[in-house]
Amino acid sequence: MNLFERSVDVTKPFPFIYFTTYFEEVFKRNFDSSYSDTVIFCIGTDRSTGDCLGPLVGYKLKNMRLKNVHVFGSLDEPVHAKNLEMYLNQLSEFPKPFVIAIDACLGKIDRVGYISIKEGPLTPGAGVNKKLPSVGNISITGIVNVSGFMEIAVLQNTRLSLVMNLANVISGGIRYNLWKFFGPNPSFTTNIDTNINYMQET
Repeated sequence: MNLFERSVDVTKPFPFIYFTTYFEEVFKRNFDSSYSDTVIFCIGTDRSTGDCLGPLVGYKLKNMRLKNVHVFGSLDEPVHAKNLEMYLNQLSEFPKPFVIAIDACLGKIDRVGYISIKEGPLTPGAGVNKKLPSVGNISITGIVNVSGFMEIAVLQNTRLSLVMNLANVISGGIRYNLWKFFGPNPSFTTNIDTNINYMQET
C-alpha cells in the first residue's frame, strides 16, 4: 500500500504556502471527529544542530493554547532516543489521540532542504542506525543533510540556518492550519489562499 505523501523545497519561493496547502491535504485525509486530542510529537535533541529540528518546532508551537492540542518535545524538554518510550506511554492518557510526528532526517544531496508530509508513522533514529518505536498517524520530516557516511558527525556539523528555515516553515504551517481547524471559528473548507492574503494584509 502506497502512503500519500507531499514534499516542499524550502529553498524555492513560497515554501510556507506550499507547506500549509499540503499539510491541510494530508491532515484532512486522515483526521476525523472520532479523535479526542491532537498531539504534536517533536523528536530530536538540542545537543546536535542537525537533530534539533523537532525541538525547535516544539519550542515555536508550545504556546498555541488550543483546546485538546498538545506538544511533546521542545528545546527545554526534548523527546529523544532515551525518553521516547516514556512519552509514547503518555499517549495512553488521551482517549484517542491523533499524532503528528516531526523529526529531522538525512537524505540524498539533491533532497537536502526538503520537507516531507505523509500518511503513516515515522521511525526515529533510522538514519543513524537506532532501532526505536514508530510514531505518528501522519509524519513530517525535514532533510537536513546528506546520508551515507558518518551520520552522527554529519548531523553535528549541519548548518543551523537550514534547520531554522525548515522549523519556521513547519511550525508556521502547523500553527496556521490547527488554528483554522480548532480555533474560535473552525473551518475545514476555508480557501487557504484567501486566508494567507488576509494574514499578509493585517
